[in-house]
Amino acid sequence: MDTTEVGSSRAVPAGTRRAGAVRRAARELAFVATLFLAYKAGRVAVAGRTGTALANGELVWRLERLLHLPGEALVQQPLLGHELLVRLANSYYAYVHFPATAICLVWLYARRPAHYHRLRRALAALTAAAFVLHALVPLAPPRMTALTGLVDTGRRYGPAVYGSPEADTLSNQYAAMPSLHVGWALAVAVALVAVTAGRLRWLWLAHPIVTLLVVVATGNHYWLDGVVAVALLVPILAVLPRPPRVHRTVAVPTPGGPLRPHLVDRRRYAGHGGRRRSRAGSAGGGRRFRPPGRG
Repeated sequence: MDTTEVGSSRAVPAGTRRAGAVRRAARELAFVATLFLAYKAGRVAVAGRTGTALANGELVWRLERLLHLPGEALVQQPLLGHELLVRLANSYYAYVHFPATAICLVWLYARRPAHYHRLRRALAALTAAAFVLHALVPLAPPRMTALTGLVDTGRRYGPAVYGSPEADTLSNQYAAMPSLHVGWALAVAVALVAVTAGRLRWLWLAHPIVTLLVVVATGNHYWLDGVVAVALLVPILAVLPRPPRVHRTVAVPTPGGPLRPHLVDRRRYAGHGGRRRSRAGSAGGGRRFRPPGRG
């Protein structure tokens, strides 16, 4: 059998491999960008339903009071007296959400492909479910609901993410439930906890916790918006198959030669009155074998 042709067909030039990797990376990046654009394009689904969104906002606020959830103003009011903290919260809301998700996806794509595919599917499923809920239940954020007593910290202190609801054609401001900020942050944290080691890996969960506090403090989401996002994400992650765990093997040093039983010289006990002698020792000579570990 001539193996020359088979070997040459299996050999792939380095340039071809690099080009293939670039195409796959570009395809994945386009997929993630499509998710983000679909999230932004949801405004079309609620065109002309502003009144319904505002009424739903009041219903959610009353439901939270029935459930004895803390008011969103309890988080925002202490920050209003500290402009720097308010600006930091606005910046976190504006600049951390999508870049943190993109960086995590890129790192997982390069280092942990199996976990990357699971996270990508989770984000896609969560975004699709959120898009359906946004279309069925348009919801105004608490900064637009008079009952909450919240202010729009973005417009008052900056940096502002949204403009006037009537003139803003790039985002859907009536898609408060569920909060994809919280959902995406939790999905990213779960993926990073799964691929890192040590007790400090649980610090990744600080990202969704801080995100939840930020979206409430800035008046962009109710508590229930985050709760619903988590309620949607948990079954999605439960259904998706988990990547196999990679067990790291630890090299155990071995002795230079084969293991041999210990040789115990029985003659050294000869001066003790013969009390330590045995029949096997007297019959078999001055030495006898003992198993390893008992010498």
